Amino acid sequence: MQTLIVVDKPSDWPLDLPNVLVVSAKDYLSQPLFRDMRRAKVFNLCKCYRYQSTGYYVSLLAEARSHDPLPSVSTMQDMKSQAVIKLASGDLQRQIEKDLTPIKSDTFVLSVYFGRNLAKRYDRLAGQLFEYFKAPFLRAHFAWHKGSGDTRNGAWHLVSIGPIAAAAVPEDHRPFAIKAATDYLAGRKKTISRRSEKRFDLAILYGGDETPPSNERAIEKFIKAADRRGMHAEVIRREDFNHLPEFDGLWIRETTSVNHHTYKFAQRGEAEGLVVIDDPESIVRCTNKVYLTEMMNHQRIRIPRTLIVSRSNLQNVGRDLGFPCIVKQPDSSFSQGVLKVIDETMLKIVAETLFEKSELLLAQEYIPTTYDWRIGVIDRKPIYACKYHMAHKHWQITKKTRGGKFLGGRVECFPIDTIPEEVMTTALRAANAIGNGLYGVDLKEHDGLAYVIEVNDNPNIDAGYEDGILKDELYDIVADVFSTRIEARKQWKAA
Repeated sequence: MQTLIVVDKPSDWPLDLPNVLVVSAKDYLSQPLFRDMRRAKVFNLCKCYRYQSTGYYVSLLAEARSHDPLPSVSTMQDMKSQAVIKLASGDLQRQIEKDLTPIKSDTFVLSVYFGRNLAKRYDRLAGQLFEYFKAPFLRAHFAWHKGSGDTRNGAWHLVSIGPIAAAAVPEDHRPFAIKAATDYLAGRKKTISRRSEKRFDLAILYGGDETPPSNERAIEKFIKAADRRGMHAEVIRREDFNHLPEFDGLWIRETTSVNHHTYKFAQRGEAEGLVVIDDPESIVRCTNKVYLTEMMNHQRIRIPRTLIVSRSNLQNVGRDLGFPCIVKQPDSSFSQGVLKVIDETMLKIVAETLFEKSELLLAQEYIPTTYDWRIGVIDRKPIYACKYHMAHKHWQITKKTRGGKFLGGRVECFPIDTIPEEVMTTALRAANAIGNGLYGVDLKEHDGLAYVIEVNDNPNIDAGYEDGILKDELYDIVADVFSTRIEARKQWKAA
């Protein structure tokens, strides 16, 4: 694939890189050579991305030519949207506060060159901004918003972000900007090593989640399992987004959500031809309980009596389901946004709070049990079965303490062939209706019948828990799926 650096004037980019062509925006827009070029990576370093400006048209026509522009037109629009900037500021708040709290002034400007900053201490924040706003050179403006009182209470916020044209890079930044571009274009990683003797390279997205679906010991076991299959597996972080094309597979071991970096990783991995678990479609399907309810009903898979609730039919909940019942936020996880309501008054209070986040809620009959089944499924086959007992003096398997920690009940692991047929059959039907990825199906067993509570797209695989029966073989099974799928995909591409 040809790599193009498009600038207002070629003299703006005096660097000579192998296999990289520096062209003027005028030539890129008008010359048949670029119009007819079949595949190209286009780094747009024009001075302006304003609507219908030259820089805007460079990325717009790149997309029309099936070239791969950086930034895309949608990224240009994102940089102008206060709503997107506010969302990014909120998502990156923890890193922003960590990096900028020592600063005593009320404003701060961060220059980002292909996801890096001249000062190493800001490198992580620079990488996260680059992930959000994929443009070669960026300038981010932050402001301190003071809280009440005379003390320095308040918070840092991202207030604006925009491109830096090649010609506008400060002279003292230029050597670093050139090195950052050189490293990025050469595909070098600043933190990730590579073992070239392995057949395949596997990325494990892990480490940015307070309640990850695998503990560190499980990740270590999976890396060893991959090694036994001739694969090199390594942990990547959120800031390694741009290095995904260097891998053959991606295993997401963070709590997933559509409006989250995990979904972006899944999308990018799939677009780059990686074998991805969790795939984007599974994330969309599993993280919304309204979708799951509709799908289970359509497939005639047994679930507790359930009502999709809007403001207009809230009054029907008590009549149709009785009390107590369960009210759920569609994208809830770790039992958060899932509440047991005991009467009409509590229902109205809970619903009003949850309606602030979603136009639709889920109300479900309450089936009291002392445990939930969890059946782990990958590639349409069961790999583990556990009973998750309710947390101490609680009606759910996890509860959140006042200190913000999650406490769970006892976990029991059972051989697959000892699981009641009704439970196993129902779990496999539910998982297979989603896809062929890795799923954890939660069920309640009541009066000899199994009821699907939800299907998780990134179920727990913790060392000492879900691997209680199979031990290291559990990790081997997951590694085998990746190895087989990567091999098949490479053979298909070669055919």
